[in-house]
Amino acid sequence: MNHSLRRLLYRVGPPLAAFVLFVGIWEAAVRIAELPTYLLPKPSDIVKSAADNWSRLLGSVSTTLVETILGFLFSVVGGVLGAILLASSKIIERSIYPYAIVLQTIPIVAVAPIIVIWFGAGVRSIVIVAFLIGFCPMLSNTLIGLNSTDKNLKNLFILYNATKWQTMWRLRIPAALPYIVGGLKISCSLCVIGAIVGEYVAGVGGGQGGLGYAITYAAMRIQTPYLFACGLAASVLGIAFYQIVNFLSRKWLGSWHESEMRGENE
Repeated sequence: MNHSLRRLLYRVGPPLAAFVLFVGIWEAAVRIAELPTYLLPKPSDIVKSAADNWSRLLGSVSTTLVETILGFLFSVVGGVLGAILLASSKIIERSIYPYAIVLQTIPIVAVAPIIVIWFGAGVRSIVIVAFLIGFCPMLSNTLIGLNSTDKNLKNLFILYNATKWQTMWRLRIPAALPYIVGGLKISCSLCVIGAIVGEYVAGVGGGQGGLGYAITYAAMRIQTPYLFACGLAASVLGIAFYQIVNFLSRKWLGSWHESEMRGENE
């Protein structure tokens, strides 16, 4: 028990102490400089604003959460299936993959208005934007994993007369699992960003608005403390998604893959 507590303090203690020190310096500096709240609010002002608008903030977080989960799930399914399709044929990969790279280089803020024109304002467009920003990392990472399968194992499957799809499902996909998990870790955070960007362009206002709409609304009314509260809520949402995926990756890979085994032994 003491060893576990010591490990917990070793991991959590330093970043927690740095956070408390940062917040304390921020609070003291703003008080000493007597900066107006609209310019730079104190941490206490941000906490008070979040408490005063708790129901509205919670509604915005819930809306963004649903949109992010939907976009993330679609990006995972689409990215993995797309990578399997590309990896099944070199001709298909050379024909289609360059366009996926081009899609990844286009700024999402330039694509979002087009999505709104095509699909209308609202949740549908926001989910599509979140999907697009999370799709490319999933596709690229999964494809790299599928193409990195050990050649000796491939030859062994050929020796036993395994079909192309037997090799794919029983060898290449399990071997690519660490790369897929890497794509999940990237995609989950990007989908939060995609949902918020989508809400800027295609968000629904009022009580149904997500964090993107709440941030826009607070900025227009110069409600800087609430603006900071919304930004921090978005950050916490992204961190929570990443930690959930990280936890699942340890469950999936911790017993056999070196990257997660090393993390368990530290």
